Amino acid sequence: MARLMAFDFGTKRLGIAVTDPLQIISTALTTIHPKDVVEFLKNYLLTEQIETFIVGEPKQMDSSPSESARHVEAFINLLKKQFPQIPIERMDERFTSKMASQSIAQSGLKKNVRQKKELIDTVSAVIILQSYMEKRSFGF
Repeated sequence: MARLMAFDFGTKRLGIAVTDPLQIISTALTTIHPKDVVEFLKNYLLTEQIETFIVGEPKQMDSSPSESARHVEAFINLLKKQFPQIPIERMDERFTSKMASQSIAQSGLKKNVRQKKELIDTVSAVIILQSYMEKRSFGF
């Protein structure tokens, strides 16, 4: 079975999370600069199979697209162009950064580690992936 991979897109950083091959556990993978994502994915795909990309979709509270939605659309188009064989799903990412920050605050990590923005991005990607897996298991 192939892995699922989720992205928390930002113009400065891209948080990435993956499942295990059985798609049971989601794990933080890395945080990279968006300009490096294609090279990173090409290298990753040399050794691992990805069934689906899940991209966090930024929305306002009223479900309308947020200001960063256009950047996410450009990112999705890049994924479609570079990796046309891998389907792309969107997952509402409202509150993921806040949930990630709360999770990190409760983790017991030292303050200097908790304040790293890269950690928030990877934990956000894990939350996006976990939410997708839960939604899929309930048939939504």
